[in-house]
Amino acid sequence: MTRTELAAAGITEPRLRESYRICRELNARHGKTFFLATRLLAPDQRPAVHALYGFARRADDILDDIDPDRRTAQRAERLTELAGRFRSGDAEGDEVLAAVLHTAEAYDIPGDLFDAFLTSMAMDLSVTDYPDRAALDRYIYGSAEVIGLQLLPVLGTAAARADAAPYAAALGKAFQLTNFLRDVDEDLSRDRVYLPADELAAHGVDRERLFWCHRQGRADARVRRALAAQHEITRGVYAFAREGIDALAPRSRPCVHTALVLYSDILDRIEQRGFEVFGHRARVGTARRLRIGSVGLLRAWSARQGTGGRG
Repeated sequence: MTRTELAAAGITEPRLRESYRICRELNARHGKTFFLATRLLAPDQRPAVHALYGFARRADDILDDIDPDRRTAQRAERLTELAGRFRSGDAEGDEVLAAVLHTAEAYDIPGDLFDAFLTSMAMDLSVTDYPDRAALDRYIYGSAEVIGLQLLPVLGTAAARADAAPYAAALGKAFQLTNFLRDVDEDLSRDRVYLPADELAAHGVDRERLFWCHRQGRADARVRRALAAQHEITRGVYAFAREGIDALAPRSRPCVHTALVLYSDILDRIEQRGFEVFGHRARVGTARRLRIGSVGLLRAWSARQGTGGRG
């Protein structure tokens, strides 16, 4: 399908096609739920989405490199180099930069969205805890909300883009908050806690308590209550984001609706397991993903035929 998608998007230059192909492979390998949702977009939209994912993945890989010989300073240097090359438009020798630079230009995606993303990525080099919701939200804006805003020109809108922007940002935030809940155990192994310290403290939980659970491989009652409270906040963000689906172009609504349902299903799995996030990573089963994806596919086809497809 790669050739069909690239042809539909009018991408013909061989080196550029190869960069988009690599981004697509990264998406398929590392973002299975997200990749499934992209299959519901029109073929001409998919390469740009894969390019944006590929760039985000490129930064993540720099930050999450677990090579014990790779010091923080070296990671910072690599991230600074990536940022500099993106800003200067230098894609030489980089397998994803050509595609994302082309996408940013083709869809007139504001450069400040990429700057904010790179700023938040740099925070991961030195920030391991967030004292309150405001501090965490500053990180989330660059790490997740801007991703929704970057995607908005690709998805298209039914009205003014500014009207759809708050909902697109909220959906990126909802996905990120879901990841934070699902990956508490994994993040602790990297010495990171992406939950507001003051809100945890209200339930008698601190960093030491989380690490105790991490070592024991199970959550205690206080941690479960704290995670339940975070879970409820995340549900609220999803509820707001859902209200904005109709602000998108009709052909994009089935994709976004499907992504929202599948990601919010992760919250269901966490709740069903009693907020036990240690020693187990909440996942949406293949059968469920295929079922939701099939419904989305029918809606997407209908939308592209101009006969409906409302998300």
